Amino acid sequence: MNKLIQPFHLVTLSPWPILLSLSILNLMISLIYWLSFNVKLIMVFLFLFMVILCLFQWWRDVIRESLLQGFHSLMVVKGLKMGMLLFILSEIFFFISVFWCYFHMFLSPSIEIGSLWPPKNIQMFNPYMIPLLNTMILVCSGVSITWCHYSIINMNKLESLISLFITLILGMIFSFFQYKEYMECTFTFSDSVYGSIFFMSTGFHGFHVLIGSLFILVNLVRLNFNNFSNFHHLGFEMAAWYWHFVDVVWLFLYLLVYFWSY
Repeated sequence: MNKLIQPFHLVTLSPWPILLSLSILNLMISLIYWLSFNVKLIMVFLFLFMVILCLFQWWRDVIRESLLQGFHSLMVVKGLKMGMLLFILSEIFFFISVFWCYFHMFLSPSIEIGSLWPPKNIQMFNPYMIPLLNTMILVCSGVSITWCHYSIINMNKLESLISLFITLILGMIFSFFQYKEYMECTFTFSDSVYGSIFFMSTGFHGFHVLIGSLFILVNLVRLNFNNFSNFHHLGFEMAAWYWHFVDVVWLFLYLLVYFWSY
């Protein structure tokens, strides 16, 4: 009896999805306990270490499937790309919901907030200061990661390493400036609907920048160990897509939340 030949990769049993889910659950619970009851941070760091460990092990298995076992055929790569595009699409709709809330309050501010936007006693950030600087940083990071992609295609390892490292540094600088901005902010999450929308939109975007920086760090290590070729670098491509998505979302955030409301 002939064995059925199919082009798809049937993933083997793995403990990492369930262990990662439990680790994230425990991390969130420990964070809530720390914020609510001011308990020690030891449990937070413990479960954060568990999350990082599970991620490392899971990504290690995926890299082995692709690099050493050769399971990522053209059909599998096509499916993975479609999955990543659908994931980015879901993220787009998430931010659309945030922008929808912003437009609802901006175009017709309710009487409860004085029929003004931004509401009274909300001291806005100057859009020509840190927000504009962060915009330039993210635009430059989009250029550098495109430079890296071009260098990988042309098999220029040195330039690809330099450009990807520059992208990582720019992402970290962006996160640092956003942290400084939050520290100097004169309003909080509970200060009217503007404070809620501001911290919801910029905070989630900042979280996406941290995730994108982690993706880039993993790809930088893989690039240094020659895990990519000029025609098979799917992990880098998906990280680059994600980073460009983060860049575009920030442009909308800058124009709407910072510039237009000023």
